[in-house]
Order: sequence, then C-alpha cells, then structure tokens
Amino acid sequence: MSKPATIDFIFDFGSPNAYLVGKVLPEIAARTGATVNRIPCLLGGIFKATNNASPMVAFGDVKGKLAYEGLETRRFVAKHGLTAYRQNPHFPVNTLLIMRGLVAARRLAVEEPYVAAVLSAMWEAGEKMDDPEVVARVLTGAGLDAAALIAATQDPEVKAELVANTEAAVARGAFGIPTFFVGTEMFFGKDRLGQVEEEAARQGG
Repeated sequence: MSKPATIDFIFDFGSPNAYLVGKVLPEIAARTGATVNRIPCLLGGIFKATNNASPMVAFGDVKGKLAYEGLETRRFVAKHGLTAYRQNPHFPVNTLLIMRGLVAARRLAVEEPYVAAVLSAMWEAGEKMDDPEVVARVLTGAGLDAAALIAATQDPEVKAELVANTEAAVARGAFGIPTFFVGTEMFFGKDRLGQVEEEAARQGG
C-alpha cells in the first residue's frame, strides 16, 4: 500500500482564500488520509519575485472581474458553511509580523492555536493584524504567550526561515496563495481543491 500523500499548503494569513481553503483542507485530509503541511511564506515576496499582483490590482480595471471574484467567494462560503467569514476592513494587511510569528509558533510547538487565533482575528473579527498591540491582545486572549512569540519574530533564524520558505515556494513554481503541491503536482486557488483531493487520493491509494 502506498504511503499517504502530503499536501504542501503555501500559506500567508493575508490571503482571504488561504483562510477559506484552510477550513476545508482538514476534510480533504480526512477523506484521503493525506497530511497537510502548512508552509509559511510571504505573499508579498512571492508577488515581487514573480511580477504578480493582488486581484484588486491586477484585475481592478477589468469590467466585471472583481464582482465575479466576490460571487465565487460567496458561493464557496455558502457551500462549506463558513458563515463566520468576513472581509477584513483593514485589507490589505502587512503580514510580516504575524507570519514571522507563525514560524516562531511552530518552533514553540503552538502552531495550531496560533493559526486559529490569528485567522479568526483576521477573517472573522476584522482585527488590524499589522498592529503589534492588537496582535499581542489577540494572542493573549487565545491563551498564548504573546510576549515570547512577538520577541521571537526578531530572531534572525526565524526571519531567515520565512525568507527561505518564500524563495523555495517560488522556485517550485508558486506565484500566489493559496498554492498546493501534492508530490510534484502544483495546484493554485480554492477552485482547485477538487483536483488536490483527487491527486492526494491517487498518490495515497
């Protein structure tokens, strides 16, 4: 029997679609036996390296495009019952601090509660998550050691790991978020989750 597949999930808190797919990936993992490997990367760094831009910038002048993107989001939210989702009023948010915090949280073995707290703050509560005082309040409210996590964001090794992750994602072909790799197969966007599941099932079958 084949070894269960691993789904590499190229991730940045600043992507609303990363929030949305993050809610659905556990279901895919449960159905396929796959493991989800969240890889912290800087979306801004990916954009810069690939000459890409956010949909707001890239498609802002395309008649009907952003309205359709909104429709697709509403359909996805309805299909998966993600009723807590709200567009962040401070969007776009500079995620450098909270992404370094994610790298630190992994090192301190509190990745999952950290991710849950920050995603909820960003895409449910509408918090301004590039404000260190807000971040500290959110983390403390989640029972995490905010001081230790925020201090760790200044660790040169933490900074270097986030940069290295971002460069490695670009080297693999990533140009935006959410991007997924199942083995050598790359998939981009929340509308590719069906293909991600099929590939995970195939590789783990």
